[in-house]
Amino acid sequence: MIRRDLQRPRLWLGVWLFGWALCIALSLLPPIELDGPPDSDKLGHFLAYFTLSAWAAMLFEGWRARVLVAGALMLLGLGLELAQATLTTTRQGDARDMLANALGVMVGLGVALTPGRHLLAWLDAKLRGEKLRD
Repeated sequence: MIRRDLQRPRLWLGVWLFGWALCIALSLLPPIELDGPPDSDKLGHFLAYFTLSAWAAMLFEGWRARVLVAGALMLLGLGLELAQATLTTTRQGDARDMLANALGVMVGLGVALTPGRHLLAWLDAKLRGEKLRD
């Protein structure tokens, strides 16, 4: 369930779903070549899945919803790596990418255990010109 204290739940859900779409598109389109050390793309994988998971930790109430989302994100990471290996000629599936994705999901889910879980509600209230109530 989406947090009840958000005045713009559809906006924040939409931003999160856009993140999913962006993650899917960037995973299946031909890669953008970036300079960097070997395997530096693993940081990008971690950050993408961390962001999606942390956003969900701030967007949804309750552990059941958060754990379901974490499971869905894990399946997304696995599915995209399999899709890269079987459906594209410009990408290859990589177990280390799956690991980076999974670590990002787990660390992002951990945001729910910190005061950071209120960041989205704080931003929502700030945009309304109000102070966040506990």
